[in-house]
Amino acid sequence: MSSKSRSASKAPRKAPPKRTTKPSPGQPSPSRGGPTPPLSRVAPWQVWSSLVLSAGGLAVSIYLTLVHYTSAVPLACSDRGIVNCAKVTSSPESVIFGIPVAVFGLVFFAAMITLNLPSSWRNPSKRVAILRMGLAICGIGFVLYLVSVELLVVDAICLWCTSVHVITFLLLIVVGTATPALLEQGGEQGTTEK
Repeated sequence: MSSKSRSASKAPRKAPPKRTTKPSPGQPSPSRGGPTPPLSRVAPWQVWSSLVLSAGGLAVSIYLTLVHYTSAVPLACSDRGIVNCAKVTSSPESVIFGIPVAVFGLVFFAAMITLNLPSSWRNPSKRVAILRMGLAICGIGFVLYLVSVELLVVDAICLWCTSVHVITFLLLIVVGTATPALLEQGGEQGTTEK
């Protein structure tokens, strides 16, 4: 054997290059031990159901706002007995500080749509998760107030309003079950380490 072939056999073999996938912008590299991206800690059904519920609530709120401001849009609901949408939506309690309650719903669900977009769920800031949860809690608080007014003051129930109440409750459940995973320690990028 020649000395040249002996030295070539003793040389260490180069390992094949490792294939790595580059994390998308704003996402930590799992190989560096960074925090888990927020969206991966939330089930896909939570993201999509929160968005669909928010869109449904917005649609009903738009309808009720149109009914309030125009006579061209009829109120499709019973106007007799305990289920009486006209009595509820035209009562003095259907307006707070000169603003129809339906407009409050419209603003609430527009904000919830923004906070429930997949891009918002991917946001690593805990502030977004806290704002989403806080808004859902405020929404259910307002719903409890409205239900008590319907039952104790107006003495009638509006089915359209009830659909918004149910949507808000379901939204609270979905957001409430997703938020703890987003608030876990280390769940926010950019936190300062001591």
